[in-house]
Amino acid sequence: MSDASASPDTRTAVIAAALDLFAARGFEATSVEQIAQAAGVSRSTFFRQFGGKDDVVFADHELLLDRAREWLAKGHADPWEAVCRASLDVYRHFAADPDLARRRYTVVRGVPALRDREIVTVFRYERLFDEYLRGALPGLDPVDAVGFSAAVTAVHNHVLRRLLRGSKRVPASTLRHALDGVRRRFGVLADDAAGEDEVVVAVFPKRMPLAEISRRLRDRIED
Repeated sequence: MSDASASPDTRTAVIAAALDLFAARGFEATSVEQIAQAAGVSRSTFFRQFGGKDDVVFADHELLLDRAREWLAKGHADPWEAVCRASLDVYRHFAADPDLARRRYTVVRGVPALRDREIVTVFRYERLFDEYLRGALPGLDPVDAVGFSAAVTAVHNHVLRRLLRGSKRVPASTLRHALDGVRRRFGVLADDAAGEDEVVVAVFPKRMPLAEISRRLRDRIED
């Protein structure tokens, strides 16, 4: 469990020192003592702040998940937008220091155990969004809740990987535009003037099978 009371500067210094050592010596060959010494903190301070050397790599995510949970708990007039705002907040955090984010990405990519934990961490964001939408929108089809949450998370990760794998900044507006696309596809983008031209009105006999109605609509939309 990380120590949320630690100052941001101290936490960042420890994380940066750990990533430097992981890159130079390898994750397995780096000890907590070495990290603490390089960061200028005691071993006990390190454990109070993080808990283990793998926790250093994911420390930001723990804070960001807590922050997203607090944000969503405030209640919002547009729950779909609230989820997107939470995603943007996470992205802005890493985009603010792309060099540190890229160093973390390099370490994670090279250690199978860290890659597995990253997958679990991504799912935690998705589950948080899914549970929030179900609570904020009683009666919402669970498929829609999980589908939207998965889409937001996937789009977020796609844009973030562009930042991490490249050498240039990828502004938050790139993610904002992509998330608007997700909301548009789900039909929940408020005041979407562009969507007015995408309305399809059709009339079918009540006895027509639903599968045939879907097929005809799909053919017309794809024309």
